Amino acid sequence: MEKYLNPPPDANALPLRYSAVAMALHWLLALAIVGSLGLGLYMSDLPFSPSRLKLYNWHKWAGVSILLLSALRLLWRLTHRPPADLPMPALQARAAHLTHALLYALFFAVPLAGWAYSSAAGFPIVWFGVLPLPDFVPVDKALAEAFKLAHKLLAYGLTALILAHLGAALKHHFIDRDGLLQRMLPFKTKTTASI
Repeated sequence: MEKYLNPPPDANALPLRYSAVAMALHWLLALAIVGSLGLGLYMSDLPFSPSRLKLYNWHKWAGVSILLLSALRLLWRLTHRPPADLPMPALQARAAHLTHALLYALFFAVPLAGWAYSSAAGFPIVWFGVLPLPDFVPVDKALAEAFKLAHKLLAYGLTALILAHLGAALKHHFIDRDGLLQRMLPFKTKTTASI
């Protein structure tokens, strides 16, 4: 018989749903990341042009914004208790916790690798064309290539984890019907009311 992880003994003291701030940060970060990943894929094969340079700047601005949103989200998560875990097989619960930890790590690693790549390539980031950000690595062609590859591989890893996260959420919603997805939706459904 498969072992199940149950909610902690004080689960009644935990909220049933994520807070409005947690939901807002989750969905805002999700939109920013998906948009930035899509833009990164689109612009990488474009020929050199003013249009490509503009898209690269937008991608960099999105990356810095994602970094800041990630810091806010992590700070919120560390200072506000989430809803209790739903009962699920122990292996599944461990996989969910590991996926979330890796997602948080990549929320920081992908934009930081991109920033390092931009710095090493000699193209400083001026956030929204207003705020110049410091270069934290020296200009170096070999270093730029290493960070470019790291940024690309980390972005692919983030994409894979997002797809796994989305797949798990949809499984919980359509197959398990356990109300897990509704806890992060900004609107209540009939199922949410009974959670």
